[in-house]
Amino acid sequence: MIDARGFRNALGRFATGVAIVTTRTTDGEPWGVTVNSFSSVSLEPRLVLWSLAKKSYSLEAFRNTGSFVIHVLASDQEDVSNRFARGADGKFNGISCTDGIEGAPVLPGCAAVFQCRNAQQYDGGDHIIFIGEVHHFDTSDRESLLFYKGSYTRAANSLNDLANLIRSEYIAAA
Repeated sequence: MIDARGFRNALGRFATGVAIVTTRTTDGEPWGVTVNSFSSVSLEPRLVLWSLAKKSYSLEAFRNTGSFVIHVLASDQEDVSNRFARGADGKFNGISCTDGIEGAPVLPGCAAVFQCRNAQQYDGGDHIIFIGEVHHFDTSDRESLLFYKGSYTRAANSLNDLANLIRSEYIAAA
């Protein structure tokens, strides 16, 4: 028998990026959710994937849309990640979005943005896996926000921590 908490902790040893996926509902309402399940699938055709829990309040908004936008968050966007991780209304309040593919909201200041057509959906256990065909993308030189062992981190911090560890081991050995 596999311990569910232990399994989740083991998966947390794999650092992931943090992304927000946005769309417009069939009623035209902007919708968004924070995920860390974003991944590339194919370069030709340009396909990416992300997944959402079947029990998520946001599931129907994404199952019934023709498009979505995936935003890879920059290292200073923890507050935006937290805002879109909540189930509450008002996620877009005070954020100056532009319209992307089929009017899906595009958030400002991200490390990368992928505008996608909702190409396919698959059952993935307790999640639905969304495959998006990328029709447009933008990148910046901004450092990406990472999630590791249950908390936010930054690549530069991780590299600095590694350098400090090597330095301290070198000094201890000398």
